[in-house]
Amino acid sequence: MELTRRDALIALFGGTGATAVVGGGADLLNQPADASIEDVHVDRLQAVAAVLYPSAVDATQEFVETYVLGRITDRESYRQGVVDALTEIESASQRRHGQSVTALSESNVDGLLRAMGVATAYPVPDGTIPEQVRYYVVNDLLYALYTTPVGGRLVGYENPDGYPGGTDAYQRGPDA
Repeated sequence: MELTRRDALIALFGGTGATAVVGGGADLLNQPADASIEDVHVDRLQAVAAVLYPSAVDATQEFVETYVLGRITDRESYRQGVVDALTEIESASQRRHGQSVTALSESNVDGLLRAMGVATAYPVPDGTIPEQVRYYVVNDLLYALYTTPVGGRLVGYENPDGYPGGTDAYQRGPDA
């Protein structure tokens, strides 16, 4: 299953209703190329998402980029938190493996995050490095996945907030 830009918009605006999806999504799609986050940051997020997401899910670059741009727009401190957390992951990757996190295998990225203590860290935006990575990268990517219909289906929750499930869901009975 491939996560698309549409899935990212549902994840971004799902909890605020369909009007927000249309209005907020249109604003996001009409934005000029955002210079506040570089492609390398999107690539690093995609490398981490490949480890966090089940193997059946493909986090496309357009999904990650759309979701991240939507999360950081008009939120400078949040954008800086994401960039700082990704910089820490990259630094740890260079120290441990001598190469970028984007060049590592999924098992090495997983080992890197575990070695950094991210797997057991509590998410705190101004906490230790593992806590910040957990808050700005790991939890955000997991939220993005599980608030999409694709991610919801993986855990048996077909209709995440803001996504009614389409006409098929309306035509089935409650026991179907």
